[in-house]
Amino acid sequence: MEMAHLAAGFGAALTIIGGAFGIGKLASSAMEASGRQPEAAGAIRTSMIIAAALIEGISLFALVICFILAGK
Repeated sequence: MEMAHLAAGFGAALTIIGGAFGIGKLASSAMEASGRQPEAAGAIRTSMIIAAALIEGISLFALVICFILAGK
């Protein structure tokens, strides 16, 4: 049972790290695109927010799965 909690902790850490890298890459690309075409900044920002929400949703789902599996 202790190993399950350890595995859940590692899974949660990897999920958070992956989500952070994904959102960081997303924001970096969006800022670069906004700098190249300032007139499209509104559309780029909207797309970035939607994509960031999807990344966070997947990360949250993965965290829930980690903790559910740790409880079994």
